[in-house]
Amino acid sequence: MSWDPLHLPDLRGRTYAVTGATAGIGYFAAEQLATAGAHVVLVGRSPAKLEAARAALATHAPEGSSETVLMDLADLASVHRGAAELAGMPRLDGILLNGGAMDTRGGKLSADGHPLLLATHVLAHLALVTDVLPVLAATGTPDDPARIVHTSTGFVRRFPQRVDDVLAVPRVTVVAYTKAKTLTEVAAYELDRRLRAEGTPVISLLSRPGVGVDAKTPRRPGIHDETTPHRRNPYTPWAQGKDTAAWSAVRALTDPSAHGGDYFAPTGALRGDPVRDHERSAAASLSPAESARVWDELSRLAGIRAAV
Repeated sequence: MSWDPLHLPDLRGRTYAVTGATAGIGYFAAEQLATAGAHVVLVGRSPAKLEAARAALATHAPEGSSETVLMDLADLASVHRGAAELAGMPRLDGILLNGGAMDTRGGKLSADGHPLLLATHVLAHLALVTDVLPVLAATGTPDDPARIVHTSTGFVRRFPQRVDDVLAVPRVTVVAYTKAKTLTEVAAYELDRRLRAEGTPVISLLSRPGVGVDAKTPRRPGIHDETTPHRRNPYTPWAQGKDTAAWSAVRALTDPSAHGGDYFAPTGALRGDPVRDHERSAAASLSPAESARVWDELSRLAGIRAAV
């Protein structure tokens, strides 16, 4: 179907949660959902930043509504506390797994002793999904399933990573990040396979944002302004703002024609309208046995008994 990211389907009566919602792509995804009338749950670790994001939504997306949930993705106890709040909501139509640390200096570990990128991009989100799956399943129907949208990167295809040792951390930050996102993709596809097998009215999808840069991002007080740190990016002339970088994830959450296992990405490598991306990564091509092995290992590290 044709898709206009500036005119989303009517989302009144629907509820979506977004991790990493206090800045960048996460915030703008929340804003776009709220603009279409959705109730958005902003998930983050800073009470002050969560309130700033909520205030920005009230100004720039008054058509919707919002609330906040505290959650530190680097601490599984915090993840479970926040997930319990989400699981107690009357409905949850979708969740965008967008948050995650980028700092690997000094071999940083999470509160649970896991490599920080693995912990925040993969393990925390797996624990979160397990905890909120009952409310997602209660909200979804076979004709209108609830959505779990995982965020990946084009680096997964450009720089294939081995997943036989999920705890091994490459020394170069971008490679370590790519490995974490490779594991994200493996988990996303395996989750969708398991949901299908169980007949659960929830689908698992992936999105890739392209490259979003501060220099092209709209101003939002407390979110993106003179008080927030800006990063220079050599791809700025060819890239997009973080508002349009959110388009792929928002389409994955809201496109009525989306199916489990779909991957949404910009038309170009760095930017463009959100479309289905049919190019498969190595993560999508693992054997069922290898995919299940990685899933079981990630579940063990996350300290959960997988719900599917």
